[in-house]
Amino acid sequence: MSVFSTARLKMVDGQVRTSDVTDRRVLDAMLTVPREAFVPASRQALAYLDLDLDVSEGGAKRFLIKPQLTGKLLQAAEIGEDDDVLVVGCATGYLAALTAKLARKVIATECDSGLAAKANDAFAALGLANVACKAAACTEGDAAAGPYDVIVLNGATEVTPAGLLGQLKEGGRLVGVSAESRPPRAMIVTHTHGEFGHRALFDAAAPVLPGLERAAAFVF
Repeated sequence: MSVFSTARLKMVDGQVRTSDVTDRRVLDAMLTVPREAFVPASRQALAYLDLDLDVSEGGAKRFLIKPQLTGKLLQAAEIGEDDDVLVVGCATGYLAALTAKLARKVIATECDSGLAAKANDAFAALGLANVACKAAACTEGDAAAGPYDVIVLNGATEVTPAGLLGQLKEGGRLVGVSAESRPPRAMIVTHTHGEFGHRALFDAAAPVLPGLERAAAFVF
């Protein structure tokens, strides 16, 4: 067993299962997809630690969110094998790759075009044919490929992501971390009969996605 395989098993057993993630499909995906494949070589030793991992190489910081939060959000999303999913702010694509193991088709967006290219390279290297990443602002999503059964945020938002909610199918749901108030919480937003229902899931913290920050208040 390789060092990374051992670390991956320890991550799932020590961080994910202990956070009440019991969905077998989510656990299997996290045991299968190599997180180190989405991390710059200089930081691969950190790939399985319980932290939001910076994968940017210059420019604005971009992160893979913590493994335990990743697992809990995927479990809450209840992604079915026939679902079309949008992953927003995917960075180098780890969350999107996991989602590709659960869904029929995955579109991912990333505001850093260099990281979007790295994500697509990683998907190809792993033989994941049902996922693709495009360079786009986190606020934009990808309406042309929608609407979606599920939208997953690879991070937090400090504002209501109205543009993304508009890309949900009837009966669809968006999961992510809402930092509109304190403490921040993982949320699920469901689209039913043209209305959006919001439900808090659990306390959680994650880096805020670019473009989804709260507007700075004017201070004298």
